[in-house]
Amino acid sequence: MIDSHCHLADEVFAGDLDAVVARARDAGLERALTILSAGDEKEAAQAERLVSLWPDCRLSVGVHPHAAGEFKDRPDRAAEIVRAQIARTPAARAVGEIGLDYHYDFAPKDVQQHVFRAQVLLARELDLPVVIHTREADEDTVRILREDGGGAVRGVLHCFTGGPSLAKAALDLGFFISWSGIITFPRSAELRDTARGVPLDRALIETDSPFLAPPPHRGTRNEPAYVARVAETLAGLHGVPASDVQRRTAANFHALFRP
Repeated sequence: MIDSHCHLADEVFAGDLDAVVARARDAGLERALTILSAGDEKEAAQAERLVSLWPDCRLSVGVHPHAAGEFKDRPDRAAEIVRAQIARTPAARAVGEIGLDYHYDFAPKDVQQHVFRAQVLLARELDLPVVIHTREADEDTVRILREDGGGAVRGVLHCFTGGPSLAKAALDLGFFISWSGIITFPRSAELRDTARGVPLDRALIETDSPFLAPPPHRGTRNEPAYVARVAETLAGLHGVPASDVQRRTAANFHALFRP
């Protein structure tokens, strides 16, 4: 079993990172993909500690759309920072999370798009997958992936909350779709309906920890061990054993990230 998206380099894990890793391993996790904010030296230092504790853990580096405004005068600079950090990070296996977020007004849409495009082109050049964040920006996200990905960029739409049309667009691009604890929430019936329509050979599971803890852990800090609850819910939607979902999503992770 693999947590395909978490934030173990976040400061909220600094005090008990070793215990979090131990619980993940005890829960049967082979590895996790930890997301790093490009240029954040504190996260980079904690990521080094994480890899020393859990050598099978892998990393992804990117400029999140919330931070795109920092590069409004030089969007290409975002890709340069990501390139440099990946080059000095042996466990890095992806560019991300990157994308568009129109829900919050942290950066103008055009700036977000320029920074996103620059990183998609970088991933294409480095032959690395992309980890995509999209919120209320589905059409522009898919358009940029088509235009700048050129059919050559592989990746995943992480923490998927879209509907069937976005799922189809992602699958048509050859992308994977990652399900988080949101599919376990009582009010997520529509999302669970969408999840039933996505084949397991294109699915990943994640926690997005420390966020989005599934029941019975709602209201507490999420962590990779809880990804088992996502696997159980997805298994129920597809009518297969949870062990089948764990095995198949782990194989999908290996196919995408080549760890």
